[in-house]
Amino acid sequence: MDSGTPQLRSRRERAVTGRIPLAVVVVDADGLVSHWSSGARRLFGHSKEEAVGQPAGDLMPVSGALTEDRTARVNGPYEPYEGDDGYDELGPELHGRSSYPTAGRAKLSDAGRPRLDVLWWAYPLAGPGPGRHLVLAADVDQLRMDAGTDSGRIAPSFSLHTEFPDADSLAGQLPHILPNMSVAEAERIVGQVLELGYPVLEFSHHDRVPVTPDWGVPRRPAVRQGRAYGTSAPDGPARGTHPVGNLGHPGRLPAPAPAPAPAPELDLEYAAVRERLEFLNEVSGLIGSSLDLARTIREVTSAAVPRFTDFAGTHLRAAVLAGEGFPTGPPDVTTIWHRVWVEHNDEPGRWDDTVPVGEAIAFPEHTPFFQCMVTGEPVLIPRLSEEDGDRISAQFEKRDLRPLINNRSMLLVPLKARDVVLGFMVLMRRRGRQPFDDMDRTTGAELAARAGLVLDNARMYTYQENVADTLQDSMLPQVASRMAGCDIATRYLPGARLGRVGGDWFDSVKLPGSRTALVVGDVMGHGLNSAAMMGQLRTAVQTMATMEMPPAQLLRNLDDLAQRLGENYLATCLYAVYDPIRSEVQIANAGHIPPVIVRAADGRSELLDLPTGAPIGVGGVPFETATVQVAPGDRLVLCTDGLVEVRGQDIGAGLAALCESAAHPAASMDHACDTIIRALNTHGGRKDDVALLMARLNGIPDGDVAEWQLALDPREVARARRLVRGKLYDWNLPGAVESAELMVSELVTNAVRHARIRHVGLRLVRNDALLCEVTDDEPAPASLLGAKPDDEFGRGLRVVSRLARGWGSSSTALGKTVWFEQALAGRGSRVTRN
Repeated sequence: MDSGTPQLRSRRERAVTGRIPLAVVVVDADGLVSHWSSGARRLFGHSKEEAVGQPAGDLMPVSGALTEDRTARVNGPYEPYEGDDGYDELGPELHGRSSYPTAGRAKLSDAGRPRLDVLWWAYPLAGPGPGRHLVLAADVDQLRMDAGTDSGRIAPSFSLHTEFPDADSLAGQLPHILPNMSVAEAERIVGQVLELGYPVLEFSHHDRVPVTPDWGVPRRPAVRQGRAYGTSAPDGPARGTHPVGNLGHPGRLPAPAPAPAPAPELDLEYAAVRERLEFLNEVSGLIGSSLDLARTIREVTSAAVPRFTDFAGTHLRAAVLAGEGFPTGPPDVTTIWHRVWVEHNDEPGRWDDTVPVGEAIAFPEHTPFFQCMVTGEPVLIPRLSEEDGDRISAQFEKRDLRPLINNRSMLLVPLKARDVVLGFMVLMRRRGRQPFDDMDRTTGAELAARAGLVLDNARMYTYQENVADTLQDSMLPQVASRMAGCDIATRYLPGARLGRVGGDWFDSVKLPGSRTALVVGDVMGHGLNSAAMMGQLRTAVQTMATMEMPPAQLLRNLDDLAQRLGENYLATCLYAVYDPIRSEVQIANAGHIPPVIVRAADGRSELLDLPTGAPIGVGGVPFETATVQVAPGDRLVLCTDGLVEVRGQDIGAGLAALCESAAHPAASMDHACDTIIRALNTHGGRKDDVALLMARLNGIPDGDVAEWQLALDPREVARARRLVRGKLYDWNLPGAVESAELMVSELVTNAVRHARIRHVGLRLVRNDALLCEVTDDEPAPASLLGAKPDDEFGRGLRVVSRLARGWGSSSTALGKTVWFEQALAGRGSRVTRN
């Protein structure tokens, strides 16, 4: 029949949307359930957790004859064949094999359960998702009870949604059929359903009623014999929609009832309450799966679309998002809010320019947004008129909110914790969908309350994580990648995710004589106490290292310090001093795992056999210093036991893996460290921190070192200048001569004046910078003095401080060494003064 005939137009005008309880199941290509709605749980008796991933045929057992022709009749009635019992087997659809839309009626039976008489619709799906069939099902007996209709006259079929009044609004109802699906998945399925045919119920060959689910519609009790079911009480059916039974006969509008229908049952069977409780329960299971703040916001926002709202945008206070702790005081017009996430089922990208994610904004005072964030109470606007929408939009500069908010229903809900507003959500429904009402306001407030608790937990974790990161970063040194005669690379990995501060540390200390101290330590335990102890021990090691203590003596003093600090101060430590001129390493060990040496000559790696010693803090145990000869290019690897210990395995296996990975060739020191981390950090559940320090011992060639002995005679100052000048010209460094001569002159003058018995030593070392060291037998350290205008002395070190890249002084019982570094053109960078 032509769609424009008066008869069809009349039928369109009389058509009314029917609402019935629907089960929604999505089946993948292997016949396994990938989506199982709450309606499916009520109809078939299996929970979502029991159903997803299981064969659909096992959850919905089928009996009944299979009709000869299963082709969908879009725009045509459902007609059982003569001799058919009227039942269609729901078989191929449950195994993902049907290639066209089908509809039918089937009897499902299961052991221990009564037989179910169901109507069903099945759609083949295309696209990237796992779902390959959408199955909708309804209970015929429930429909007959609710509608007071002879079940034999009801059949499922398909029609184009455009055949009914307000086709766009009808299409907008489809997302409600697919609760708890992502926006992308729902849009993909909705588009195919509209293309293949809208689900309808046939009461005759000519009367079809489009089906929408009964989400949020109160269930009316069936009427007595002789009176049409569900005719409206004075307040009418909830949300202005009609259950199927309200149709009476599809060709007629419901006749007025002689008396009001009984009031709905206000209990958990009341459909609106029940569905909202299920919605909140399901949302609670979706949010809070992570302590990551950004992910939590995405979960909260996405959970509301499309089931509860068409648009959801979440805003957070800047202090919350930045992890600066709990915000103080109520928000005002100066409070900056960040739009953290937006979810909607409008056209993709439609609102990206109007309400972009990540935007920072202060909301104007005379807007519902400001009212919500200041009062901390939900704001409900059932329908935002053109006038009100224009007024609100005018408060925002350089953006037009009118297409987004005008003629839409708006609900604003605050996200609170401990009675402080942390953020708020903007929820909106499009025209054609029922506006938000008081029950929606209660539901939205409950959703926001649950989300606020999860959000506060994530905020607190983010804040604590930021504090821990800051503390750990402040305690771990910024180790220079290049020291005299060696290159250094380090790595630090925190252990437990929730405790990012620990007691592992590494360090390098510049020593006189072009030497470098390398340190790795591990305080026993985790958390702030271990980190605090680590900070104390690290500071002590740095101080004692500059005093040129032998490694064993340094550990002895460190052990004494730990015992004075407290009984629970225990740590392991490895302390090594590398001398690039003598090509040797002196090492002492306090209960730490041994270091690995990788020989440059043949690439062989080995654990150094060192006296182990007892941990720092045990007390009364001697420490020993071992001397290891090295060659240019050898690599020394020091790490903490978190890298080599694996639960359930002997530590020897981890040490062997460390040797093997350390010997692996790498393009750079950083790559070598990464290779070790990848090789030994593959096991799961690592709880301990990891500190790794690798040093490539390049050495300093003899030709780059010059040493002289100077007598305790003031005339030796001039000789020192001549020696330095000649060597710098030999090294082709004429640009460094003038400054070097002046600084050497000042240091040698001081040494000759203060030395007591022995001679003065002078050494030049050419590396990335020019290093000069002057030694004498006076232990008193050199220091800057305040010189008056008429004083003859006291300005020498001030001259050195101005001209040198860095300088320092260290003392021992035998004397002191004063040194300076002078930058060379095109070499090195400025260093920190000791």
